Amino acid sequence: MELIQTLIDFILHIDKHLAEIVNEYHTLTYWILFLIIFAETGFVVTPFLPGDSLLFAMGALIAGGNTGLNIWLMTGVLIVAAILGNTVNYKLGSFFGAGVFKEGNRILKLEYYHQSQQFFEKHGGKAIIFSRFLPIFRTIAPFVAGIARMPFGRYTFFNVVGGVSWIAGLLFAGYLLGQIPWFKNNFELVIILIAVLTFLPAVYAAVASRFKKKEI
Repeated sequence: MELIQTLIDFILHIDKHLAEIVNEYHTLTYWILFLIIFAETGFVVTPFLPGDSLLFAMGALIAGGNTGLNIWLMTGVLIVAAILGNTVNYKLGSFFGAGVFKEGNRILKLEYYHQSQQFFEKHGGKAIIFSRFLPIFRTIAPFVAGIARMPFGRYTFFNVVGGVSWIAGLLFAGYLLGQIPWFKNNFELVIILIAVLTFLPAVYAAVASRFKKKEI
């Protein structure tokens, strides 16, 4: 419970926490964020790590100046992290298979696997790109692609396109919008909106799945 509260606090006040990280670790911030993005996209057991809000907040923080960080270098570092993370996730999926998703598992829920599989089957390769912008799905989809033995070359193409789009899109959205007075004065509200909007598809998929089970 304490871990959940800490995570929620970190996300809601992510701009302040990132500022503290930058002030304490300076250029090591590149590698700290590299590890967070790599872990969130690379391991199916870490879908709870912040992604969208972290990228938007980091872009806004760099735009504010006094960080010593470069937006282009940050973009490049995190794109590499996102692509490598998804590649590792794909390889883990092809190695371990669907057996890691079990009923009653609080992290690797079986319903997450079914939802991601349906999403993957419906959208094919585009699911790898779309899932980048959807929490939980972006962690599970590469694993499912590995289980499904999607051709690695084809997977890598969509992995690169999705990784570049996700990282660059959210970092520069924060960089461009984060210093506009309204966004700056209502930053916590913006972070909440990002979290809600990105989690809505996952919530919808979970509710739809429950209704389908009842109908059966």
